[in-house]
Amino acid sequence: MLLLLYTVLIYLLTPLALLVLVWRGWRDPAYRERFGERLGFTRLRFDRAPIWVHAVSMGEVQAAAPLVRELRRRHPQVPLLVTTATPTGAQRVRELFKADVSHAYLPYDTPDCVRRFLNRVRPRIAIVLETEVWPHLYRGCAQRGIPMIMASARLSARSARRLRWAAGLFRQLWSADIAIAVQTQADAERFMALGAASERLVIAGNIKFDLEIGADITARGRNVREAQFAERFVWTAGSTHPVEEQSVLDAHLQLRERVPSALLVLVPRHPQRFNEVRNWLTAQGVSFALRSADQAVTREHGVLLVDTMGELQMFYAAADVAFVGGTLVPVGGHNLLEPAALRLPVLMGPHNFNAPDIARMLIDAGAAQSVGSTHELAQALCALANDGVQRQTMGLRGQAAVAANRGALDKVLTLIESRYR
Repeated sequence: MLLLLYTVLIYLLTPLALLVLVWRGWRDPAYRERFGERLGFTRLRFDRAPIWVHAVSMGEVQAAAPLVRELRRRHPQVPLLVTTATPTGAQRVRELFKADVSHAYLPYDTPDCVRRFLNRVRPRIAIVLETEVWPHLYRGCAQRGIPMIMASARLSARSARRLRWAAGLFRQLWSADIAIAVQTQADAERFMALGAASERLVIAGNIKFDLEIGADITARGRNVREAQFAERFVWTAGSTHPVEEQSVLDAHLQLRERVPSALLVLVPRHPQRFNEVRNWLTAQGVSFALRSADQAVTREHGVLLVDTMGELQMFYAAADVAFVGGTLVPVGGHNLLEPAALRLPVLMGPHNFNAPDIARMLIDAGAAQSVGSTHELAQALCALANDGVQRQTMGLRGQAAVAANRGALDKVLTLIESRYR
């Protein structure tokens, strides 16, 4: 009965989802690309059954990169498909893997869309990053005998309570050929409360800790800094959102009252907002350099706007301090581990519900600080700008915390190899 109700609901919502895509496509043409794939009409065909990895958006694609590369190394003759739900995720797939990996959008979770997708792709194995649960997709894989693995799966206490009413539906899903590599013991217990059998669960940790920071990224960041703002205090605000950017800029202006040479490197989360942020900075009367125009950063520039894709890690590497966006507004936060792995002190707002365990770990390790307002952000920046020893101490603690939690990748790969057919 629950599956029937879900099916009716998803059919009712699909036309609305298509309208939302059309509406977003007016602002961002990327949402109009390969429209048919959302309905399962992928044009991809494979000579051999591919390994399929699903990573919903840009952050998950970045986290999946070491896994994808290792699968490519171990199975060079097998096609590899990565699906995403967002254009930013699709673009990141192209940037990271070029032609080595195929990309498609995940279809909507109706029986028809799923059937068309699976009939065309015919994957050998399905690997889903984090907790993306789509009943018809999972059911379709089970009916075709496609083994599935949920990697870095997590389930908050709040989500577990809210989903308890649908435990019967989840029990049906977990009965298929699916293995769940959870992040923590607490996650395992919550999955079991929703009907997952203990023998299908592996506590593997979080694959995000196995992130790759190439030596070239660090070198490029240092080179940019040396060439353009070597003697300045630099902080990078990464993956920022509307409203939050005003707080970031206001904190920066307060910082410059005490540290006049300070430079803010502003990296908005979504590329479709680049023009909007440019116009906003102009209206604010801020002197800024534009990364896309390759403008040199001079002493007159208080802000460098990074209106390009794929350069956030490099500009973290060029900074003294990182602020991670999506945390001063209720978005839930973005990747805290990238700046920590680059040995930077990390500042964040209070909204970290996307990865509360990581936020708490970094704070407890003395590698990060939570700020609740523009004023607190400015105070934290002023303190760090004037204390190089504290910056170094926090950075080393963050790097050590990331290193201590690596290892999930090997456990997930072992699980994949045990089910690979």
